[in-house]
Amino acid sequence: MKIHEYQAKDILKKYGVSVPRGEMVETRDAAEAAARKLFDTGATGVVVKGQIHAGGRGKGGGVKIAKSVQEAAELASKILGMTLVTHQTGPEGRVVRRLLIEETLPINKELYLGIVIDRAQARPVFMASAAGGMEIEQVAAANPAAILKEYIGPGMGLEAFQARKLAFALGLKAQQINQAVQFMTGLYKAFEETDSSLMEINPFVTCTDGRLFALDAKVNFDDNTIFRHPDLRDLRDVTEEDPLEVEASKYSLNYIKLDGNVGCMVNGAGLAMATMDIIKYAGGMPANFLDVGGGANAEQVTHAFEILLSDKNVKAVLINIFGGILRVDTLATGVVEAARKTHIQLPIVLRLEGTNVEAGREILKQSGLNFIVAETMKDAAEKVVAAARAA
Repeated sequence: MKIHEYQAKDILKKYGVSVPRGEMVETRDAAEAAARKLFDTGATGVVVKGQIHAGGRGKGGGVKIAKSVQEAAELASKILGMTLVTHQTGPEGRVVRRLLIEETLPINKELYLGIVIDRAQARPVFMASAAGGMEIEQVAAANPAAILKEYIGPGMGLEAFQARKLAFALGLKAQQINQAVQFMTGLYKAFEETDSSLMEINPFVTCTDGRLFALDAKVNFDDNTIFRHPDLRDLRDVTEEDPLEVEASKYSLNYIKLDGNVGCMVNGAGLAMATMDIIKYAGGMPANFLDVGGGANAEQVTHAFEILLSDKNVKAVLINIFGGILRVDTLATGVVEAARKTHIQLPIVLRLEGTNVEAGREILKQSGLNFIVAETMKDAAEKVVAAARAA
C-alpha cells in the first residue's frame, strides 16, 4: 500500500527523523494560510508540492517554489486540480487533489537513503548514495558502486556502527555524524515497526547550517501486514489507485491492470504468471493479472468476471483454472452466472482441469452460451490470442 509524501513525513517525525515544517492543504485559501504561517515564523520561501502516488512530480510541473504568500496561493490554484503527468503515472496522469505547503531549506548537498527487502539475501538492506535527487534506478544501472549497502541482521536492527559507516562514506562532516546516525536508526526503526516494504528519502539533504533533513519521503507498506496496523490502513487513498483494483480488493481478489487486450482469470499466482507468459509466447498481450484464489466461491468468480470485463481494452478472455481447492464446477457456475448477468459479447476461452472437471464442462455445455473450450494451456493461449485479434 502506498501513501502520500505528507503522510510519510508525519510517520517519520514520530521516529525522530527530521523533516521540513509543512502542512497538507486541499484548497487555495488553506494553502495561502499555511504559507503565511511559515513566512511569519521565519521561512524565506515555501514549496508547493502536488501530492500523488508517483515520482517525477517536479519535472511534471507539480512542485514549485514561492517567494511570497501571494505567489504560493497562485501556484496552489494552478496545481490543485491539474492532471500531473510523470514517467511513473503514464500518459493518463493523476489529478492533484492535495498539496503539501512546506518551508524551503538552505540546501548544501542532496544525498539518498533507502531501505528495501533484498529477496536474494532474505533480509532488509539499508542503501545510501551521494547521488541524491536522481532516479536511483538510473544510478544503479550507470554506476552500481555509487550505491552503498548495509544488510540488517535478523533481530538486530540498523546498528550504530553501520550508520556511522554510511555517514562517513557519504562524505558528511564530523559534526554531522551523530545526527546522521540518529536519523538513519530512526528511519530503520520506522521501516521495521510499520512493516514497510520500501522506505526512501530522496533527497536526504544537508543544509549550510549543518542540519540534516528528509526533503522528500516515499513509503510503501506490506499489504499482508496491514491488519496489524489499523491506523496505517486509514491512510489509504483509493483515488490514487486503479478503480478496478480497488473494486477487486473488496472481494479479496488479486487484480492488477496491465496494458494488453487479453483478459486472464486464473486461480493461483503461479498459474497466473505462467498464463501471462504463454499468452505472450502465443503473440498476445495480457490485459490483467486476476487471481481468484484457491477458495473462491461462485459469487467471487462472478465479481471477478465483472471486474475483468470492465476493462474496455479487453477483446477476449482466457479462463485458466486448475481445480484443487476451487472446484471446476464452482468456477463454471460462476462463469455462466456472470456471462448471463453481463450479457457478454466477447469470446471466452476456457481451459479447465482438476476436481469435478467433467461436471464443470457439462455446466458450460448446458448453459447454451458460446464458450470456446481448449484442451491445453498452449491451445488455450493460441485460441484466445486469435480471438482477440479477430475482435
